[in-house]
Amino acid sequence: MKKITVFVLACAALMSLTGCKKTKASNTNAVEALKARGTFILGLDDSFPPLGFRDNDTNEITGYDIDLAKEVAKRLGVEFKAQPIDWDAKEMELETGKIDCIWNGFTITEERKSALSFTEAYLNNEQVLVVRANSGIKSLSDMKGKILGLQSGSSAQEAVDDNPAFAASIGKTIFFKDNITALNDLDIGGIDAVVMDSVVANYSIAQTKKPFVVVDEALANEGYGVGFRKNEPELRDKVWEILKEMTADGTVESISNKWFGKNISVIK
Repeated sequence: MKKITVFVLACAALMSLTGCKKTKASNTNAVEALKARGTFILGLDDSFPPLGFRDNDTNEITGYDIDLAKEVAKRLGVEFKAQPIDWDAKEMELETGKIDCIWNGFTITEERKSALSFTEAYLNNEQVLVVRANSGIKSLSDMKGKILGLQSGSSAQEAVDDNPAFAASIGKTIFFKDNITALNDLDIGGIDAVVMDSVVANYSIAQTKKPFVVVDEALANEGYGVGFRKNEPELRDKVWEILKEMTADGTVESISNKWFGKNISVIK
């Protein structure tokens, strides 16, 4: 019995070592596999300005994240492709291999980190309340009994859920496919406020000149990262290495100035 136990344990240990080597080899080949495919495919919500969205004149996908990713692809020696996806199914799109990463104002959360391989944060963000300027809503407490809008499957939803007192005070919550649609409904009075990313809110208000304001009291502070498959940390690390190189040579600052008028990158 003892000999059998030792033999079984020895086999188990050997299998474990073999499995580890196989996983490591698979991870190591992730960068080379991407280069062999020849195209770096970025998954995004294409209505998320200024990070990733369609230009009204050309219908081409553009934005801050797009410019960063295009340069990363260039330095990897591959083509770049922006692939619009259903944001509710973004993790499935990644796991099935339809895209190589999720890169579009993708908030780093503990739940997402358990399922994906994340870079460090490249931008900081807040979840904020956007209201009509004449609404009289000055704080989160003013939303009692009001109608709230937010994007389904977004970190805005998590921010609301993580503030139970605020969530309980809301009269009704309406979910939208994207923030642009939610803001359009806010504009016509269908809802009283939208919870959304401050980066997107401030850009949209500046560009559209619509009579919206951001309430000073934020619901959550967060960081944006790039999400990869859990078993491909080497690809994640390579992309992050290139982003740091782009920071050092001034490329990131130039792209940030183009979209935000200043350097808001937090890549070190």
